[in-house]
Amino acid sequence: MLNDKPLNGVRIVEVEGIGPGPFAAMMLADLGADVIVVHRPRSGPVVGLKDRPVTDRGKRSLVLDLKSDIDRAVCLDLIALADGLIEGFRPGVMERLGLGPDVRLGRNPRLVYGRMTGWGQDGPLANRAGHDLNYIALSGALWSSALEGERQSVPPTLVGDIGGGALYLVAGMLSGIIAAGRTGRGTVVDAAIYDGAAHMQNLLMSIAGAVEEGPSAQANPLVGAHWSRTYRCADGGFISVQCLEPKFYAEFLSRLGLSEDADFAMHQFDRAAWPRLSARLSDIFSAQSRSHWENVFACSDACVAPVLSPREAFAHPQNAARQTWHEVDGTVQAAAAPRFGGQPPAPPEKVRARGQDTETILAALSASKGWPDRTEP
Repeated sequence: MLNDKPLNGVRIVEVEGIGPGPFAAMMLADLGADVIVVHRPRSGPVVGLKDRPVTDRGKRSLVLDLKSDIDRAVCLDLIALADGLIEGFRPGVMERLGLGPDVRLGRNPRLVYGRMTGWGQDGPLANRAGHDLNYIALSGALWSSALEGERQSVPPTLVGDIGGGALYLVAGMLSGIIAAGRTGRGTVVDAAIYDGAAHMQNLLMSIAGAVEEGPSAQANPLVGAHWSRTYRCADGGFISVQCLEPKFYAEFLSRLGLSEDADFAMHQFDRAAWPRLSARLSDIFSAQSRSHWENVFACSDACVAPVLSPREAFAHPQNAARQTWHEVDGTVQAAAAPRFGGQPPAPPEKVRARGQDTETILAALSASKGWPDRTEP
């Protein structure tokens, strides 16, 4: 239902982009905000992008050509009635379109203007192109992904775009909206993936032997230790192990029949022993299938879990209980998070076609100059 979510009544205009901006707007829509995404006109599909991406779920779609004076005026009318705006262009693009943050001063002083970029609105790299891997590399967040003597791994586009970008934009938008409700004044949210990815590392900076410099596998046990790795199994699957606390490590050794092995028992935090013990665990795990190891560690506190694909996660008993993953139109996608009041989230909404709501939004806007009412899809 539309009326039982915490952000019911919050109105967001999203100017179409890619990556973290649309994800942030999707998350706000998941939580009940009425999001109208301003899609740009297209003559056909875009290579590498789905026509109906999951990140457009729960949003209404309006197609406008923002280089057109008429369409730009429509966008300004929507912005004047919104609580927030999200855009993900390079600095200066929205200003050149006549849709920069100054619009909030003249048209909507309460507007929270969310800007999603890689490098931020200023600095020597502000107008340079970049992607997730570049932002987390320069911010220091990629440093700790390497084992000693090896190159840094390339993580999925989640650490930067989503972790350091979209989630910080959501936090900024919600903070700004709360403040606007109290003061009547909006703000500009400068959400840079570079900043967010750096900020996330404060957890690592709290660990003894923080990864400030030097080979990270020697400094950070969560990267280099034998008890914080993934291991290949006999069938090609993988098992994750991260039993940091001694009591969980003891349970891990017990399940493997290694409690009396002095090499393992005495050297949990001995950095010099980590490569040797990792090699031994690699041999052990490679001798049996992933399902075998799942059974060995079932119902234990050894902090061991199989590495699953999203489709496998959908079929796992944990998902049967939590209903975290859903299948919509043949594609698996995760439900809204977090949860409220102990209730499971509603199943994900279907993604509307590009421009599906253009006529109804324009008609309602023209008739009343009020925010177009939202109806059930």
